[in-house]
Amino acid sequence: MRCFQEAISNRRTNYNLGKDIKILPSQITAAIEKLVIEVPSAFNMQSTRVVVAMGKKHSAIWHITKEILQEIVPKDRWSQTKEKINSFMNAYGTVLFFDDIQTVQDMQKQYTSYANNFPIWAQQANGMLQFAVWTALTNMGLGVNLQHYNPLIDEKVKILFSIPENWKLIAQMPFGRPLQAPAAIEKMPVSRRVKIFYPDV
Repeated sequence: MRCFQEAISNRRTNYNLGKDIKILPSQITAAIEKLVIEVPSAFNMQSTRVVVAMGKKHSAIWHITKEILQEIVPKDRWSQTKEKINSFMNAYGTVLFFDDIQTVQDMQKQYTSYANNFPIWAQQANGMLQFAVWTALTNMGLGVNLQHYNPLIDEKVKILFSIPENWKLIAQMPFGRPLQAPAAIEKMPVSRRVKIFYPDV
C-alpha cells in the first residue's frame, strides 16, 4: 500500500522533458498495454483506445498542433504558445487517448435504461486510464504532462495515424526524460474535501 501511495504522490505535471530516456520503448508500451487491459470500465464497456507515438510520429503531433495554433493565436501571444508546444515536441513520445464512440453507442442501444450515462462512464474510464498511465510512467522515472488540444487537432491526427472515424480524441500525454523537478503546487486542506464517519462504539 505504501509503494502505491508513494507512486501516486510522485505523479506530477512536468513540462521540462527531453528525449534521452533510460528505459526501453518496449518497457513503456508493455506497461501501457497492460493498463489498457486492467483499468476497469462500467459494464466492462472497454471503450478507451490508445495510440503510443514515438520518434517522427511523436514530433508530427506537435508540428500539427503548432501549425493549427499559429493560425488562431494572437501574434502578441504566439511566442509563448510556440515555446510551450516546442516543450512537448522535445519530449520522447506522446500517448494519445481516444474513446470509441461506436462502442458507447452500442452500449446505449443494449442498455436503454442507462443510455444517458454511457458517454459519462466512458469519460470516467478514460480518465482512470490516463491517471494510471501517468502514474506508471512517472514510476518508471519519466516526466509526464497532460494536454487537451482536441478538437482543434482531431482531423489531422486521425489522418496521421489512420484513426477510425468513430474514435474521438480525448487527451494528449507527452512523456520523456525529466530535466528538472516538477513545480510545487498548493493543495487544499483535505478536511475540506473529505467527510469521514467512523463506526459507532
